[in-house]
Amino acid sequence: MKRSGILHGRLSQIIAELGHGELIAVADCGLPIPPGIELVDLAIKPGMPSFLDVCDTILTELVVEDFIVANELAIRGSGVVDHLRERAGVLGKFIPHSDFKQTLRNVRSVVRTGEWTPYANVIFVAGVAFS
Repeated sequence: MKRSGILHGRLSQIIAELGHGELIAVADCGLPIPPGIELVDLAIKPGMPSFLDVCDTILTELVVEDFIVANELAIRGSGVVDHLRERAGVLGKFIPHSDFKQTLRNVRSVVRTGEWTPYANVIFVAGVAFS
């Protein structure tokens, strides 16, 4: 049994296997997942687990080079983008929500949360722990 970190076996494995530049998304309950993309569904009820709780937990183990969010999250997200910037240590990129959904076709997997807030989605770009 793991003592700490991500206890969800498959999610822990996905993060361990990510290579430099590969993508992993964290999503709210409503984000459509493209066919063929692996879904790690953590949602158990509205709001649980929250988007930020899942992001914070992933960021304890994942080296992040960048992140991508929809413009709409920056407009309506009330501090979410600032929180992601602080935790990930990068500024992030902003694209229209329609483009965000297209970018999902390139992710390794999507982690669905119980988040009940529109546009609470992020794509993390894996970095490397060495320079």
